Amino acid sequence: MSGGSRCCFSLLTLLAEVLLFGSVALVVAWCLKYRGGFAWTEDPNLQFNLHPVLMVSGFIFFAGHAMLTYRQWRCCNHSTIKLVHTLYHIMAIPCIAVGLIAVFDFHNNKKPTPIPNLYSLHSWMGLVTVGLYGLQFIVGFFSFLFLLCCDTATASFRAALVPVHSSFGITTFFLAVATCLTGLTEKVLFTIRDTYQSLGEEPIVVNVFAMCLVLVAIVMSVLLLLDRFRQNTERPHPRQQAARGLSPSQ
Repeated sequence: MSGGSRCCFSLLTLLAEVLLFGSVALVVAWCLKYRGGFAWTEDPNLQFNLHPVLMVSGFIFFAGHAMLTYRQWRCCNHSTIKLVHTLYHIMAIPCIAVGLIAVFDFHNNKKPTPIPNLYSLHSWMGLVTVGLYGLQFIVGFFSFLFLLCCDTATASFRAALVPVHSSFGITTFFLAVATCLTGLTEKVLFTIRDTYQSLGEEPIVVNVFAMCLVLVAIVMSVLLLLDRFRQNTERPHPRQQAARGLSPSQ
């Protein structure tokens, strides 16, 4: 990268980290200070608070860092970057699983009347997000880790799969951000609807948290989609270069 691009990349990466950590910090602070904290099945209302915290941790924080590994870990070889990328996704999976259990338990154990499951736009978007994420993980795991055992034989197949895997990964991340925003809106309407217009402390925290998610999506899109921020390990496979009439050195 040129000096200007390197400076821009460093600032955007720093901003992305601030927003990713800030999003987790804000949702934890919101649940602790304004929503009563956390519990398990002994208190369904407090158990629900695990849902936003764990979903933001899994889909936004860990998944976001998983994608950023291909931008940040420039000093490592491609295999190491893939391993770190996979480890971040592995850390996201238990967060997502427990977060789903928490919200289903909250709905089913709600007193005096249980709440129906999977009726809202937020829940439908959540199902699509979870499904895409699971499919992405399975495809990525078997294509880029298991198939490394026969690297030469599968090189061209994996090279062709890279842009598809990358595009669906970015799409899933943006969908996760949109799902978080619809869930946040739904929670506000159910809990602080009457006081939201007064713009007190809790509404401000909620709005700032939502804006952090929006900014994360914007910054991540710039970092991930601009070619100038790609590193050498993301260059096309030699066979792809040959198909474009380029020599491997190009």
